[in-house]
Amino acid sequence: MNTRSDTRSRAPGTDPCDTQNAGPSPVRTPAQARQAVRHTLAGLGPLHPAQIEDLLLVTSELVTNAHRHAGGVTGFGLGIERDRVTVSVSDASTASPLYELHDELRPGGFGWPIVLRLCREVSVDTQAEGKTIHAAVRFDR
Repeated sequence: MNTRSDTRSRAPGTDPCDTQNAGPSPVRTPAQARQAVRHTLAGLGPLHPAQIEDLLLVTSELVTNAHRHAGGVTGFGLGIERDRVTVSVSDASTASPLYELHDELRPGGFGWPIVLRLCREVSVDTQAEGKTIHAAVRFDR
C-alpha cells in the first residue's frame, strides 16, 4: 500500500478532485457524504463490498474530523479513476491532521490513523482559506 501524507499548495482548478465551487458544499454531515458516495458508486457497476465499506469509513472519518476540528465541511468531491476512488473533503482550517498514538482507554484520535491505513494515497493541500484532504481508496473492477 502506498500511503503518504503531505502538505502542499496548489493553484485552484489544477487538481482532478478540486472541491472549489461557488457557494457552500451541499454535503454537511457524514451521513450526507456517505449517501453521495453510495450514489456515485452505484453507477460504477459491481464493486467489492469490502472496498465500498473502506471508502465509506474514510469518508465518514474525514467529514467527522472536519466538523470536530475545523468548523465543518466547506467542500466535498469524488474523483473516479480506473483503480481508485478519491474522496476530497475541504474545511476552513489550515492545520494538518495529527497522527498521535493514544492510550486505548482515551476516546478519540483513531480516525486519522484509520484513514492512513485504508487509503492507497492521502494528501493534504493547504491554502490561505483552509485545506483539502484527498484520500484514495483502491478499487478492483
